[in-house]
Amino acid sequence: MASSWGSFLQDEQQLEELARQAVDRALAEGVLLRTTQEPSSSDVVSYAPFTLFPSLVPSALLEQAYAVQMDFNLLVDAVSQNAAFLEQTLSSTIKRDTFTARLFDIYKQVLKEGIAQTVFLGLNRSDYMFQRNADGSPALKQIEINTVSASFGGLASRTPAVHRHVLNVLGKTKEAARILSNNPSKGLALGIAKAWELYGSAKALVLLIAQEKERNVFDQRAIENELLARNIRVIRRRFEDVSEKGSLDQDRKLFLDGQEIAVVYFRDGYMPSQYNQQNWEARLLLERSCSVKCPDIATQLAGTKKVQQELSRVGVLEVLLPGQPEAVARLRATFAGLYSLDLGEEGDQAIAEALAAPNRFVLKPQREGGGNNLYGEEMVQTLERLKDSEERASYILMEKIEPEPFGNCLLRPGCPVRVVQCISELGIFGVYVRQGKTLVMNKHVGHLLRTKATEHADGGVVAGVAVLDNPYPV
Repeated sequence: MASSWGSFLQDEQQLEELARQAVDRALAEGVLLRTTQEPSSSDVVSYAPFTLFPSLVPSALLEQAYAVQMDFNLLVDAVSQNAAFLEQTLSSTIKRDTFTARLFDIYKQVLKEGIAQTVFLGLNRSDYMFQRNADGSPALKQIEINTVSASFGGLASRTPAVHRHVLNVLGKTKEAARILSNNPSKGLALGIAKAWELYGSAKALVLLIAQEKERNVFDQRAIENELLARNIRVIRRRFEDVSEKGSLDQDRKLFLDGQEIAVVYFRDGYMPSQYNQQNWEARLLLERSCSVKCPDIATQLAGTKKVQQELSRVGVLEVLLPGQPEAVARLRATFAGLYSLDLGEEGDQAIAEALAAPNRFVLKPQREGGGNNLYGEEMVQTLERLKDSEERASYILMEKIEPEPFGNCLLRPGCPVRVVQCISELGIFGVYVRQGKTLVMNKHVGHLLRTKATEHADGGVVAGVAVLDNPYPV
């Protein structure tokens, strides 16, 4: 897709002046991160990196991504309730991936004891890229679905005003008006509020599990503030605090510092480095409780890459979503090629294809948080090392999406303003709430566009690779 702002990208002096105005507006709007130097303190903050201009996104693909989100919500919820499917799908992975195995152990323990929670809350984000077809037309292809700690709903609600400002400064008022309003944090908070209400105790609180060193605190505060506006109190605590001060009563109600907890919202606990033995024990305590976990352990497992790969197999969606052929068709249309690396003929063939044409594939471990995927030479070396080992089952292989690059400026603290070739990733936020077997809420609540320079293969905003953006529908 060609850039609509091509003429403005030529004038260096104008770009620098625009960038200054954009940064000031971003700071005024609260598009903020804590600094790398002081991640535990808000005394010194900076703007979260963002694009100078909104990036062009085909309206049809944006609409398609929104239209399929409720199907993805249903699918994740169905997978989370299907113990046989999860066990079978992850059986080879848990032999070799200790992190997934630890999560799975907790899942088995909770199943054995009996699941205490009756209300289930899903806040997820499904991420896509725009594949360039042979005829030059773009197609929507899913990269992954994040079922735990799906971030940037808060900051994404603050960036439209920044891009409108940039376009207004350029006298492009008609174009500025076309930038979509977007408030995912409000919708995410609506889901938490519904779960809190169904839990049924007016005095109970929402517990946000946070990291001590959290640069992205303002993104989280946006959701906290929405809840506070509904008179729902939120406390922020670490896993360590739960371990030291958390307890369950005889009905498995969760108490922390003597206060009952209705909803546990995880913004931590999605990477191995975030757990020590104490944290694992805290996670088990939370899972055993009747509080609404967002996500519960089954829903976190439903978001693994291995599950994503299994869902793309012929006939699997039909089993999980019986009698819903339209939903199945919408879901399947977004799937890229996904291949199992389990030991056996199928895995051998996938490895042979990837070694023969490495630029067509990405190697993905069972990890969240960005920066984990392997490409090109690095992928080849890993596959050569693992091809005769059971360890290869802890990865999946995915067809590499090749979007059409475009020019934009990525604004980062301390970096010069320059035009680079970029690609974008679109995320749609989904919310669902289930009570027992009844779905009481299923909706999409907004979007997130992140853009990065084409030279960077992998990584997110906090990782310092991608920057925040807005879709300009064309």
